[in-house]
Amino acid sequence: MNDMPADQSAHPVVLFDGVCNFCSAGVRWIVARDRRAQFRFASLQSRAAQLAIAAAGVRAPLPDSVILIDGDRVLMRSAAAIGIAKKLGFPWSLAAMAMIVPGGIRDGLYAWVARNRYRWFGKQESCMLPTAGLAARFLPEPLAVADTGAVSPGQHG
Repeated sequence: MNDMPADQSAHPVVLFDGVCNFCSAGVRWIVARDRRAQFRFASLQSRAAQLAIAAAGVRAPLPDSVILIDGDRVLMRSAAAIGIAKKLGFPWSLAAMAMIVPGGIRDGLYAWVARNRYRWFGKQESCMLPTAGLAARFLPEPLAVADTGAVSPGQHG
């Protein structure tokens, strides 16, 4: 069963490390080039991301990296980055040519950048908060039941 809202599941969803400056800049880069406003986003640390992952049927441990959920496909690491670029259209779609490089090599380079991203680009104490203009592009946080039994909005990472 798909727990994502119907209007969200029709869009490719990009899950990213919400405290990583490099990853947050990547989201802003995607938004600036996404002429059709097709992508939706969620921080990997958010409840919305956890629900999207569960709805996609992913059970394996996930990498602490970018994930693209596109219909029934879940792409991770370099395949996710290439999948995002392909959906952005020309000239970014030319990144699909990188698929000729074996996945182990692509993912090895990806892992090297991922291991060093905090040292090179820094990280925030809390997850990226979208601007008012971007908020509609982020998956909504589900309501969470607090310890008091009252219903309150879920919190981001």
